[in-house]
Amino acid sequence: MIDAKKIRKDFPILDQIVNDEPLVYLDNAATTQKPQAVLDTLTHYYHHDNANVHRGVHTLAERATANYEDAREKVRQFINAKETAEVLFTRGTTTSLNWVAQSFGDAFINEGDEIVISYMEHHANIIPWQQLAMRKKAKLIYIDITPEGHLDLEDAKAKINAKTKIVSIAHVSNVLGGINPIEELISLAHSVGAVMVVDGAQAVPHMPVDVQALDCDFYAFSGHKMCGPTGIGVLYGKRKWLEQMEPVEFGGEMIDFVNLYDSTWKELPWRFEAGTPNIAGAIGLGAAIDYLSAVGMEKIHQYEQELVNYVLPKLTAIEGLTVYGPQNPAEHTGVVAFNLAGIHPHDVATALDMEGVAVRAGHHCAQPLLQYLQVPATARASFYFYNTKEDADRLVAAILATKEFFQYGSL
Repeated sequence: MIDAKKIRKDFPILDQIVNDEPLVYLDNAATTQKPQAVLDTLTHYYHHDNANVHRGVHTLAERATANYEDAREKVRQFINAKETAEVLFTRGTTTSLNWVAQSFGDAFINEGDEIVISYMEHHANIIPWQQLAMRKKAKLIYIDITPEGHLDLEDAKAKINAKTKIVSIAHVSNVLGGINPIEELISLAHSVGAVMVVDGAQAVPHMPVDVQALDCDFYAFSGHKMCGPTGIGVLYGKRKWLEQMEPVEFGGEMIDFVNLYDSTWKELPWRFEAGTPNIAGAIGLGAAIDYLSAVGMEKIHQYEQELVNYVLPKLTAIEGLTVYGPQNPAEHTGVVAFNLAGIHPHDVATALDMEGVAVRAGHHCAQPLLQYLQVPATARASFYFYNTKEDADRLVAAILATKEFFQYGSL
């Protein structure tokens, strides 16, 4: 069982006053806070081991390289990739998805081919495929959403067909909060010879993920959403695909030999990691994985489900409040998007901030989804394993106070 009150002590940023109120941080879908262990790891690297990787033979360079590659092995174990050659360090989920679209997509997509995504995708899992479809004269197909806020699996079965070459879907929606039927989608994609890409930005931080068990072809996620630093992410790819892909960026770390008029590349995974990488970021991500593994990903998933079971009925009971996505707590992750009738979500978020409660407001980089839902924006509270039921109560109380203020002009 997770003791969130004890865990909170590992996160120094959470112990502060915001607008004269103790901070309740509920913007974890945007970025998570960092435990002291990660902060200490970053400080230690810069104090003791700061050097470029792979190139130097001096002691600092060898230590930096060892720590950098050790972090890659930690990622491999964390997602159960078959080998470290299948783990590429990127700047984050966005970069990872762009690499797949630009390298794999340009090599394998032809005119008339179809790329299937859904209406609930983050912009990072829409725009790269839009651009690929325009470059290659392919067709972009969207899977519908059910009235209950689930991805429509029957519609997916109808739209994934012999023309489909790529299916790219979020494992967990960053707005609706539902866990998508990724295993079924992967099976559908493979049954027609298509490749499956998974946006795991909202999944890897919150639940166990096994890429071999899923049998996905590519899987992308970000370090900063899982207690790690910003500017570091991962692209997992099956070796058979990575070996057929050309690098997207060139120079520095990824070269083997440079001639005047042509060059050769290093073997996997380094052929994709041009220039000096985010060494500290990768090492910090390794420390975050150590921390999350010590807590236990299954325990994190179960605890967050307890929080959702606790808070979602309280939110849906508020008159005038609409929660988007599945209404059954068992089908909802810790991402909860909502609106208060008659109050703009930006005003809601500002009012909650005055109560010390940090939430997101806007389109959440998912404008096609909000157009589909016919709303311009939503507020969004997103929980993590260091949040407590008291945090949930503070959220509910702040929403009620906000509603009171806008109705009667006083708190």
